[in-house]
Amino acid sequence: MPKYTTDAIRTVALVGHGGAGKTTLAETLLARAGAIKTPGSVEKGSTVCDFDAQEKAAGHSLNSALANFAWQGVQVNLVDTPGYPDFAGQAIGALAAADTALIVINAQTGIELAAERMMKWSAARNLCRMIVINKIDADNVDLPALVGDIRARFGNECMLLDLPAHDRHDVVEVLGHSAGDADFESVAAAHRALIDQIVEEDENLLARYLEDGQDPSLEELHAPFEKALRAGHLIPILFVSARTGAGIAELLEVLVKLAPNPAEGNPPPFLKGEPGGPVEEFHAVPDPDRHVLAHVFKVVADPYMGKIGIFRVHQGTIRKEAQLFVGSSRRPFKVAHLYKLQGKAAARRSRCDCQSRGNRIRRGTA
Repeated sequence: MPKYTTDAIRTVALVGHGGAGKTTLAETLLARAGAIKTPGSVEKGSTVCDFDAQEKAAGHSLNSALANFAWQGVQVNLVDTPGYPDFAGQAIGALAAADTALIVINAQTGIELAAERMMKWSAARNLCRMIVINKIDADNVDLPALVGDIRARFGNECMLLDLPAHDRHDVVEVLGHSAGDADFESVAAAHRALIDQIVEEDENLLARYLEDGQDPSLEELHAPFEKALRAGHLIPILFVSARTGAGIAELLEVLVKLAPNPAEGNPPPFLKGEPGGPVEEFHAVPDPDRHVLAHVFKVVADPYMGKIGIFRVHQGTIRKEAQLFVGSSRRPFKVAHLYKLQGKAAARRSRCDCQSRGNRIRRGTA
């Protein structure tokens, strides 16, 4: 089982309203990346993330679930979350594990309650955000009107990162392309607006851009792009169809090339102190050689394996039989087996060793 350095890890939460197609999108991403042979179906109860019997009977997610895949040498950890309000706690808890929130919106129904709430909650957690408009292949969709509604609700920082093309059979990426055919709007105009927004994050790059009028290279745009994401000055909009696969390859490219790694995202704040006493805020450093700092964001009880803690490693390295402390407790506990989750399947870590390299999502028992 390969190990990945911090800069080769992406941790993403799929959030949004029920019926937006988050689980199907996760399935299509896994299949395109080769993590599974063929995509399963929510209707048939054969998806990786909806593995619980109640989820299969209900036809939608009831719990958050983990999946992962490798693409172009980058490890992508996905947290698929339920979208209906009754199960919002599972989605909110998943945000603690992510660097990026992908807010999935149904192209047919537009912005619904959970999508709007998750935009606010992910912003409150200071997460980088991207909007994924799914089901672009459906009948009677008005994508230009939906984009206008997104900007009216969430601000003009919501900018097109790609556009549907050829009657929604595929998409054209606009960051690296200044011309091309699209079903609506202009690729050239979307490209120029996006470049203008990004270069404002770097004074030197902006001065050179205004002086010579030449687009910076994609390598030069990476750092200001990440800075804009962190500051909330840019919320990219992407178009996909999880059913037909349109836009899936482009979304994979965005995840590995543009989504922040643990060192690029906004670090979550941690509080140190005793109940009722003074509290000090501090941040984790994504360094595998420091002392361990991890956050258990989900606990489940398995009838065969017992109590299982699913956690995000923010700092340090967790190994089997290592001694850890909960909070400020002086009583250590010993880590049992460490696993890597793919839905309900658990692959034990090679050499029973979980080296975080800053951030990983893993499953272990204590």
